[in-house]
Amino acid sequence: MRLNKLFASIVLVGASLSGNGWAETFQPFEVTDIQVQGLQRVALGAALLTIPVKVGDTVDELKLQQAIKSLYASTNFEHIEVSRDGGVLIVTVKERPTISSVTFEGNKDIKDEQLQESLDGSGVKVGESLDRTMLAGIEKSLQDFYYGVGKYGAKVEAEVVNLPRNRVELKFNFTEGLAAEIKQINIVGNEVFTDAELIGMLELKDYVAWWDLFGERRYQKQKLQADLETVKSFYHNRGYIRFDVISTQVAMTPDRKGLYITINVDEGEQYTVTEVNLTGDLMGREKVMKAILPIKVGDTYNGADVTFAEEMYGKYLGRFGYAYPEVQTYPEINDETKEVSLNVNINPGKRVYVRSINFSGNQVTKDEVLRRELRQMEGAWLNSAQVEQSKARLNRLGYFETVDTETVQVPGTDDLVDINFKVKEQPSGSFNAGVGYGTESGMSLQFGVQQSNFLGTGNQASVSLNTNKYSKNVNLSFTDPYFTKDGVSLGGSVYWSEFDANEANLERYKNSSYGVALNSGFPINEYNRINGGIGYRHNTISEISAYEQALRFYNIYRDDEDPNADLAFNNFEANLGWYRSTLNRGTFPSDGSSQRLSAKMTVPGSDLQYFKADFDTSFYFPLSRNHKWVLLAKTRFGYGNGYGKFNDNDQILPFWENYYSGGSSSLRGFKSNSVGPRSFYLSRGLETCSPDASGDGCYLPGDPNQIQVSDGRSIGGNAIATASFEVIVPTPFLDEAYSNSVRTSFFFDAGNVWDTEFDYDSYRYLPAHEFDKLADYSNASRIRASAGMSVQWLSPMGPMVFSLAWPVKEYEDDETEIFSFNIGKTF
Repeated sequence: MRLNKLFASIVLVGASLSGNGWAETFQPFEVTDIQVQGLQRVALGAALLTIPVKVGDTVDELKLQQAIKSLYASTNFEHIEVSRDGGVLIVTVKERPTISSVTFEGNKDIKDEQLQESLDGSGVKVGESLDRTMLAGIEKSLQDFYYGVGKYGAKVEAEVVNLPRNRVELKFNFTEGLAAEIKQINIVGNEVFTDAELIGMLELKDYVAWWDLFGERRYQKQKLQADLETVKSFYHNRGYIRFDVISTQVAMTPDRKGLYITINVDEGEQYTVTEVNLTGDLMGREKVMKAILPIKVGDTYNGADVTFAEEMYGKYLGRFGYAYPEVQTYPEINDETKEVSLNVNINPGKRVYVRSINFSGNQVTKDEVLRRELRQMEGAWLNSAQVEQSKARLNRLGYFETVDTETVQVPGTDDLVDINFKVKEQPSGSFNAGVGYGTESGMSLQFGVQQSNFLGTGNQASVSLNTNKYSKNVNLSFTDPYFTKDGVSLGGSVYWSEFDANEANLERYKNSSYGVALNSGFPINEYNRINGGIGYRHNTISEISAYEQALRFYNIYRDDEDPNADLAFNNFEANLGWYRSTLNRGTFPSDGSSQRLSAKMTVPGSDLQYFKADFDTSFYFPLSRNHKWVLLAKTRFGYGNGYGKFNDNDQILPFWENYYSGGSSSLRGFKSNSVGPRSFYLSRGLETCSPDASGDGCYLPGDPNQIQVSDGRSIGGNAIATASFEVIVPTPFLDEAYSNSVRTSFFFDAGNVWDTEFDYDSYRYLPAHEFDKLADYSNASRIRASAGMSVQWLSPMGPMVFSLAWPVKEYEDDETEIFSFNIGKTF
């Protein structure tokens, strides 16, 4: 188009010259002055600088052509005329209009932001001059995009609306129409694998089941190309190295609403590997490289194995500082014997060293907190494994939504690089001004602040002032995870609490406690850590309900002189734990596993002597390469009991240390703390059981055959076992930017809580029908299960959890909770 304009301008030059009485043949002349007419936005000086002619020059036809070409090249003008008045060269221009605004109407498949980004690349944006010659090309490229997604009736029209002061409004009007659906996909030439096998692996579909809400038969050109590569890889991975896609036809129905896709293939024959040779610079590690080679002589040729071998050797060399190795496989194919010989050529390149490591995106977290997690050091050679390990350690901190690395070569060198870590911070704590709601539990309030990255130092600090209808507590804690540079942690806490079990859907008792604790941790290696600590705790227990399980404990420790007095205990506790984690992230992991084994016990000489041991494990199995689909399997086991004697009685686990289950933390779908053994009472008429004078048990005067048994609330137990299986899925209708802060999953929970120490058989003196009730209260053989959906969100207020669950294995006396929603609750 510019050439046409140039030609037209040259013609105008001739015409204008002729019009001023010049000879038909152009005559050169000396320029005495230059005038530029029609300027509005462009400065006169800028226009004169563009013209390769100055006063005093002798102008011929060639120079005028050059002047016009130069003016058009400045992209400021859309029309130029040249004329002469004596020795005065007159240039009359029409400036390109300035784009005042760009608007889009009718577009649904393409967002405004994507369109504007595309236009920016073409120089079409507000404030720039408009080149009308580009509009047709832009219209065509946008229309081609719609054709590529199967919308063959789409139209794109650019409308230019003139405004005052040589400005224009640029409007793009879209008529998208309906997408053509794939009517049928045919594969021709395949004999080894059936149509169903091949079509089943394609992303494009010609059939979608009625229950597949997200499936579609929409055609997309890019998906077709990807599907052809999928089929090609499928054959190459099974030995068909000569496989080829001969042709592809996409035929449209007359009404332009349907498509028929035909793929013609040539399968070829299956080949086996007859030889594998390693060539190039093996750096004296030929023996190791051959040992780790995944391809063996006699194997069926597998293209994926070849690619994996190349990547594996690249990563192996990367551990020794060879950051840019070249590993290429050259197959030698023998079509007669159907064999292939593989020659793997290895060129390590030059060893690369790290000049500096830089961090960006950490607005709160200090550099030193990040740097102490690194395993790749500055000044050392670049080790790809250590870089990945450093990235994993940063992810496991739980401070960051994403951690990305970039290796940049230092300009002017071939053996130095910089490593740039780019992090995106996320809330690493919570203002525990939480609101909880359950269909059965109602509303609850919590107040407090917890910060696992206190002031960006990596230290963990918590000030908790929580209160709700059944508990009040104050907790101050602080932990320095790097008390020493070797990663030895040191921390402590001071706490006070009051708990009213009656308000928490449990059997009535009150527990007032305070204490102090110190803890420390020691790293064993990258994945294992040992933790230990000591502490002092004081408990005051009051208002205990006279249910049989509590009386067993109460009768051991009560004051015979004042049976109604509160129970007070001073205990010194020691704890020890082991933690192992290979998780890829601290929050919302998608790969790896974690195991935690912890045990605590009161030291001999404490008022109570007991122990508890817990084991938790979680495994994350990615189901897709992008980790959007993940299978999570986790289990928990716990057991506690007493040890030693007190007044000739075996010590037992205090009932307030029992395990509980049910609620958002375990066995979703059941009311919080409701799963497990239930209390039972003995009574005769209005008279309830009370401890006898000897403290041996419950005393009711008269015939024991008249004693009645009634049940109460959940009391927990000394043993727990739970398991959960979850399929983590992409959150529907959620922007990709929030994928690391919102998690959706479908789950199946199962488990129970038991009391393994209470002797129900000792109540066989009761009437048979009353004794039979105890089997229900003990919960000895009951396993509960539930299934449902959970959505978790890392909000600025703290974690938010929404669960919708349905019990699939329950009993008549179970308390269920279908819907639950919590804010400020750790998960």
